[in-house]
Amino acid sequence: MKISVRVPATSANIGPGFDTMGIAFPLYNTVTIEETVMPGSGVIIELVSDYNYKDKALLEQVPRDNTSIVYKAVELLYNSIGQTPGELKITINSKIPMTRGLGSSSSVIVGALIAANELLGKPADESALLSIATELEGHPDNVAPAILGGAVFSSVQPDGSVVYRKLPWPKDWKLTACVPDFELSTNIARSVLPKDVPMSDAIFNTQRFGMFIYSVYTHDSKLMKLALDDKLHQPYRMHLIPGLSEIMGLLRYEDDVLGCVISGAGSTILLITENDGREKAKSVVKSVWNDHNIKADLYDFDVENEGAKIIV
Repeated sequence: MKISVRVPATSANIGPGFDTMGIAFPLYNTVTIEETVMPGSGVIIELVSDYNYKDKALLEQVPRDNTSIVYKAVELLYNSIGQTPGELKITINSKIPMTRGLGSSSSVIVGALIAANELLGKPADESALLSIATELEGHPDNVAPAILGGAVFSSVQPDGSVVYRKLPWPKDWKLTACVPDFELSTNIARSVLPKDVPMSDAIFNTQRFGMFIYSVYTHDSKLMKLALDDKLHQPYRMHLIPGLSEIMGLLRYEDDVLGCVISGAGSTILLITENDGREKAKSVVKSVWNDHNIKADLYDFDVENEGAKIIV
C-alpha cells in the first residue's frame, strides 16, 4: 500500500503572533509512504528536491535514518497505538525552500503523520495528529495551518492538546514571500531571543495580536498596519536579515502596504498588501537587497485554504 500526502508551505508568527499564528501558501512538499516487501530493510528515506538550492550540501545534511524528523513522526504515531514501524519506504518530494522560514520541516512532519495514519487505518483524528506534530515541532504555529490550511491561531494546553481556530483571511489582502539566497537556521534565529522580556513588551504584543484578530475579521486595513508591529522576536532577529530594517522603514508609511514581517524564523520576509501596494513593496525589497548583493525569489500568493491532502 502506498499513500502520498501533499502539504502546503506555511509562514508563522505574522508579526505579533509569535509561536501562535501561521498561514498556509500554495507551495508544496509531498511525502509518500509505502509498505515494502523487503524483510529487515527497516525504514528507507529518500529526498527529491525540485528547488534549485545553491548549496547542494544542505540537502546532503538531511538525515535519512531513524534520526530523521520524518521517521520520528512515524514512530510516534505507531507507538501511540502500541506498534513499531516495520519495513517502510518514505519519499519526500521537496518544493519548499529549506531553512528559509517557510515551514519545510513542519510540512514533512505533517505529511508523514497523515500518510502513516492512513496506512494504519486512521487511528488518530485531526486533533491527535496536531498534538503529535506540535510535540515534534515544539509549537503549533506552522503545523496547524499545514494540516488545516488557511490562517490559523493556536495554543498548546497543559495536557499537550492544541486549541486552534481558522481566521477568514480577506481575499484582497495580497501576500508575497520574498525568499533570499541565504539560509537562516531556526536554531540560530532562536538563539538571539532573550529568555525574559520586559512586561511592557509583552503587553505591547498582547495589544497588537488583539488588533490583528479584529483586523482580519473586520477587514480593517488601517488597524492592520498597526497590528503587525512586534517586540518579542523581530527586533532581536533584524540584524540576521541584511536590509530588513531599511525595508520596513521604507514601507511603513506607503499607501496600500499593510506591513512587512519576518516569515517564521527567516530568512524569508512576508509582504502584506492591498490594491496597488504589491508591486510598490516588491520594488523596495528588490532595490534594498540589490544594494546588499542579495538575490531573491519573490512569490505572489493567495492563502491556501486547503491544508494537507492525500493525493494517492
